[in-house]
Amino acid sequence: MAVMDIFKGKEVLVTGGLGFIGSNLSIELVKLGAHVTIVDNMLPRQGGNLFNIKEIEDKARVNFSDVRNELSMNHLVKGKDFVFHLAGQVNHVDSMRNPIQDLEINCHGTLVLLEALRHCNPSARIIFAGTRGEYGSSVKLPVDEDHPTNPKGIYAVTNLTAEKMVLVYDDVYKIRGACLRITNTYGPRHHMAHDEYGVFNWFIRKAIDNEEIPVFGDGRILRDFLYVDDLVESLLMVAGTDGAYGDVFNVGTGIPVSFNDLAKRIVEIAGSGKEIFTEFTKEREEVEPGDYYADITRISSRTGWVPKTSLEEGIRRTIAYYRTYKKEYW
Repeated sequence: MAVMDIFKGKEVLVTGGLGFIGSNLSIELVKLGAHVTIVDNMLPRQGGNLFNIKEIEDKARVNFSDVRNELSMNHLVKGKDFVFHLAGQVNHVDSMRNPIQDLEINCHGTLVLLEALRHCNPSARIIFAGTRGEYGSSVKLPVDEDHPTNPKGIYAVTNLTAEKMVLVYDDVYKIRGACLRITNTYGPRHHMAHDEYGVFNWFIRKAIDNEEIPVFGDGRILRDFLYVDDLVESLLMVAGTDGAYGDVFNVGTGIPVSFNDLAKRIVEIAGSGKEIFTEFTKEREEVEPGDYYADITRISSRTGWVPKTSLEEGIRRTIAYYRTYKKEYW
């Protein structure tokens, strides 16, 4: 049986399922024949958008609740085969402005979910979506999973803590859990009201609006940019691989691209917009980790996953989506 075939007829819970990654994942799960339940608290500035699941609105169940709510989580995890945990405070800048909320959502919320599984459905499998920010500044490139973890911001600290919780519950309570450290991801269904969720999609918005694209510093910082469809496939392949549980996996392309080069390619493909250089804001400079690109040997060898979408193709698809549905995102 192919890995993707295992989701047919399965009961799946996606936390944060109205957000960028969660909605793309939910749509793919429905296509694969899964029975999908989405939970999202729709907090302002967190990226939740009902339009994101318009194409499956009559095929997925949506529960407006919060992962910190014990009664809700105890109820929602019952009978589920897989739990994809994507609910989290995802704004790097907000995590420094309001670190208590970040701790509450990312750590307390994850613990409530894990306790719900322990008491109400210990046979379910949980896949946690973390961040490459857990590594902090790179001491060697490419970055593999044994690289030191020295987070520079509270968001990365709370993600690393949540990851450790998932692994402890796997080890101690045998609740099968796998964790991903995800690189900068872009693509359709991303929140576009401001630039604090990710520079890539903000560059796309600026290009579509034929405005100046602000590149911080000298634009030479390297990043590993992953198209959301490839990320969704990695989540599914990890979930469907028995040998992936109890471990951590980098998810990225392994291909470094500078912000300067990224802005140039977006302008070229969009046929609009203009690159300019600007100084880092104080808030961004404090959490900027410098160059990063991933070593994806572990996930590729363990699950067979490799990214398929070129940067150019991903940019084209993303621009096409937002030009069609612009009014839903800004």
